[in-house]
Amino acid sequence: MSSSLKVVPQPVRRQVEDALRAAIVAGRFLPGDHLPDRLLCETFGTSRSVVREAVRLLEAEGLVVVHPNRGPFVAMLSVEDARDAYEVRAALEALAGEGFARRASEAERAALRAVYEELRDAPAGISRDALLDLKRRFYEILTTGSRNALATRMLERLLIRNSRLRATSLSSPNRLPKTVEEIGRIIEAVERRDAAAAAAACRAHVEAAADVAIRILRERDAGTAGNDRPDHPGNGEDARSLADAEG
Repeated sequence: MSSSLKVVPQPVRRQVEDALRAAIVAGRFLPGDHLPDRLLCETFGTSRSVVREAVRLLEAEGLVVVHPNRGPFVAMLSVEDARDAYEVRAALEALAGEGFARRASEAERAALRAVYEELRDAPAGISRDALLDLKRRFYEILTTGSRNALATRMLERLLIRNSRLRATSLSSPNRLPKTVEEIGRIIEAVERRDAAAAAAACRAHVEAAADVAIRILRERDAGTAGNDRPDHPGNGEDARSLADAEG
């Protein structure tokens, strides 16, 4: 059998890392939640050393923050952090869109349109997870077709870190129809092979998402003003409201 066909088991640490990341993105652990070793060991059925290594890696991604003598917490992005992240994302997506318009194959253009049409035809009650999966597939095709490996790696890392922000903007009332309209402009541009228009459409899409996400974060901050607990969104109701906004 060819070695390329062999199934290679993922290390336990990698499985825990992926599961914890998914739980944070999905809102199972809320911004500001404490992540003590005991809880994570019980949740994932693994050892303390494995859990701590997974936490360390997610801290490097910006999903977790570790306070001395207090332990790890789910990170909260400030409005300033979000603004910075969206500015970088806008530049990277514009670059990816431009590259895709110039260099993508016909098959890749067709695949991008197919994902767009799935998004366009999605039912009104589509879940956040299903929406994020469609967007993940869209970006996977877009970045692959751009033929820019460095931009692809940078954008992938940024999208992982900001998955909760993306869910926040997507979940805003009336956001989905606008998202479909914005992505439709990207599709039109890449099908015309208009690199400048594709870049502009990608940038406009990110900027629109940024406006929504930053507005929601400001509303969160206004609702939790006066709370002095570091990296916690306030009381349980405040945290749950933010999770609902992200869902």
